[in-house]
Amino acid sequence: MTDLPLAAEFPQATRDQWMALVEKVLKGADFDRKLVSRTYDGIRIEPLYAKAEGARPRALGAAAGIAPWSVVQRLDHPDPGEANALALADLEGGASGLALVFAGAPAARGFGLAARTAADLERALAGAMLDLVHTRLDAGGMGRGAAALFLALCERRGHDLARLDVDLGLDPIGALAAGGRMSADWGTVARRSADTLAALAARGFGGRAFLADGRPYHEAGASEAQELAAVLATALAYLRALEAHGHGLAAARDAIAFLLVADADEFLTIAKFRALRRLWARVEEACGLAPRPIRLHAETAWRTTTKRDPWVNMLRATVAVFSAGLGGADSVTVTPFTAALGLPDAFARRIARNTQLILIEESNLWRVADPAAGAGGIEALTDELAHRAWALFQAIEGAGGMVEALRAGLVQDRIAKVRAEREAAVARRKDPITGTSEFPDIREAPVTVLQPATPPPPPAGKPLALPAEGSGAAFAAILDAAREGASLADIAAGAPIAGGFTVDPLPSLRAAEPFERLRDASDAHLAATGARPRVFLANLGPIAAFTARATFAKNFFEAGGIEAVTNDGFSSLDALAKACAASGARIACLCSSDEIYAAEAVAAAERLRSLVPAPVLYLAGRPGELEEALKASGVGRFIFVGCDLLGILETAQREAATG
Repeated sequence: MTDLPLAAEFPQATRDQWMALVEKVLKGADFDRKLVSRTYDGIRIEPLYAKAEGARPRALGAAAGIAPWSVVQRLDHPDPGEANALALADLEGGASGLALVFAGAPAARGFGLAARTAADLERALAGAMLDLVHTRLDAGGMGRGAAALFLALCERRGHDLARLDVDLGLDPIGALAAGGRMSADWGTVARRSADTLAALAARGFGGRAFLADGRPYHEAGASEAQELAAVLATALAYLRALEAHGHGLAAARDAIAFLLVADADEFLTIAKFRALRRLWARVEEACGLAPRPIRLHAETAWRTTTKRDPWVNMLRATVAVFSAGLGGADSVTVTPFTAALGLPDAFARRIARNTQLILIEESNLWRVADPAAGAGGIEALTDELAHRAWALFQAIEGAGGMVEALRAGLVQDRIAKVRAEREAAVARRKDPITGTSEFPDIREAPVTVLQPATPPPPPAGKPLALPAEGSGAAFAAILDAAREGASLADIAAGAPIAGGFTVDPLPSLRAAEPFERLRDASDAHLAATGARPRVFLANLGPIAAFTARATFAKNFFEAGGIEAVTNDGFSSLDALAKACAASGARIACLCSSDEIYAAEAVAAAERLRSLVPAPVLYLAGRPGELEEALKASGVGRFIFVGCDLLGILETAQREAATG
């Protein structure tokens, strides 16, 4: 018996038919206002998209070959011996790559591998078969020194550099954006970069030397198009620098890898990763190169990581990995769910790698090349992102390229405007943060993290005697010195500093930080007084009438660390006022339906003021026509969906903690 083609038995629905049904539901409300949203780039997100006709799958990342992406784990414990134990556990537990995050790198978050010499690095990587795993170096402004230590170790082990799957992660422009300083003028750094590549080529190095990294821009609040434009302009700056100092365009192109941030916005992340491949292919064509697949790394977002209710970070990371995998990432690094609280322990690291392994081994996401191809919504988002990112990229190029755009503040100013929009959206819960601004758990149990002592500052380095940049001589000398035991500090001290300059650094922020500061203040009040700041929920009428707004008010205040004193309602206003006085709360919030507000809210506010010394009164909901009467009775503030949650909580916490 064959399957019946059931779909063919029904007429094809049309958009006009769908719109007719929508208009009935909207009852005259504005379609765009109710059903259309916009990204921070101004891209419309429609409620419905038609199939993208003529779209064909593209070769995306590891899946194009059909092979799973690399599961990369951060190696960021300061102690090389402890780092080694964690690395081996990761590799034995299913990880296929390591990201060596060195102390002092922006991504180290105050920790980082304190591998100051090749011997330290040998301890950290003892037992790790570097010829069988993918390795990515993450050293920020110390990238050249870290690369020298790593390559010295590989040569000592007898590895063939041509066969290693390595990304050295050299990104002086990204380090400038994040740290605000470049050690020399761009012309010197460009020559130094070309010298490094020449030395690598002479040794047969077959990996990627340079990285165009999107993290500094994403962590500063950039939109998707801004991150793409910055990454594209950075990669082009490296391409130009290498070509101008003696390297062929094809060789220069093959020396550059990319890193984008994957966050919990599924569709935009997929579209962003797909758009980058399209954008770089256009650059290659403009250079006269036949496009080749790029090496595209992904890392889950630091910006969306939270300290409070950190378990939710697992969900955000899962969506991010799913999106990066479908978008065609070659490798994915998951930020462990406790990273904002300290140095993640073995459990958090295991969850990070297993998040990926389940999606690879059980969900088999890697087995389909470009699964989003033909989906109307994602194809439309990819097109729009590519067009808007290209326009921003052209603006950066018009300013003289990425370095000059950073020096002029062009990149920082544009990102700052989007960051302000994001902060306003978070403050009003237009962008809710589950577990922090939405559904907070004020009594959450602490989670375990490693808290190693802060390592002492490294000793000052002894400058190396380096030959002039050119033909690989300088980097060859650095590599030789690393092999002989020179430290990162020695190598950094030997770098030329003439013409060094500074720019305004991009901040590294997490969206949840303003709410976390309020929760920290609440914890401090609890430790000092034995109780948290409190709000009494003055519930009016039957349970069915007040439950919805009482629940809203509880979540609202506890997002700021203000404990809600709940109840099942009261038989009289006197009983309500006496319970409020007995609770010890300095603020109270009226909660009920609009109908009961009309009948009882004013009287309840007056009764509360008569029995409770100097109460601060709130009301859950919009006041409507009762506003003047409520204010006259003592209700000072109103809380509702879309109000300035953060601003109100900052004031309410001070009021609740008074006395």
